[in-house]
Amino acid sequence: MAQTRGNLFILSAPSGAGKSSLITALLKKHADMKVSVSHTTRDPRPGEENAVHYHFVSADEFKALIAKDDFFEWAQVFDNYYGTSKQAIESQLDAGIDVFLDIDWQGAQQVREIMPSVQTIFILPPSKAELEQRLNNRGQDSAEVIAGRMAKAQSETSHYNEYDYVVVNDDFDTALSNIETIVLAQRLTLNAQASRHHDLITNLLK
Repeated sequence: MAQTRGNLFILSAPSGAGKSSLITALLKKHADMKVSVSHTTRDPRPGEENAVHYHFVSADEFKALIAKDDFFEWAQVFDNYYGTSKQAIESQLDAGIDVFLDIDWQGAQQVREIMPSVQTIFILPPSKAELEQRLNNRGQDSAEVIAGRMAKAQSETSHYNEYDYVVVNDDFDTALSNIETIVLAQRLTLNAQASRHHDLITNLLK
């Protein structure tokens, strides 16, 4: 059976929809799925490791990578830069690994222009009230910050119709199963199976 190239996925969601928890749970179940490690110029937070949570680089290093066209997508958020390396992703895809990009709708648009075959998934919360409750339950942000996140969530959600798939994270296990189904189905497309089982199909058609 031939080695087939992995698939690239984008997962987007408003803050509090449960995207990070879903990605973490999915990767625990599948060794051949990875989340892309982005580059950033911001300082590491307590407990964050270089090349695990982010590739931490200087602003000059980041700008040099932009000049080399090394990013699928990049953005400046306040005083910091964030970007997704083409080389890192391509090497994982070539190894047959399915790669997930945890980026917003703007980054998704940039990636889609470069790689139209990317599969995109938008995760919705079950309601505004539940989303606000989840943000409050984190106990990390002030009421003012949460109000800002709720306003941003509405803006982000308005782009849900630009995505290939929409998953509502009402029940966590169901949402996880839905995402897993989407990913595994991509491995069974005609092109993927024709490549993976080339010798079998050739033999069957003799």
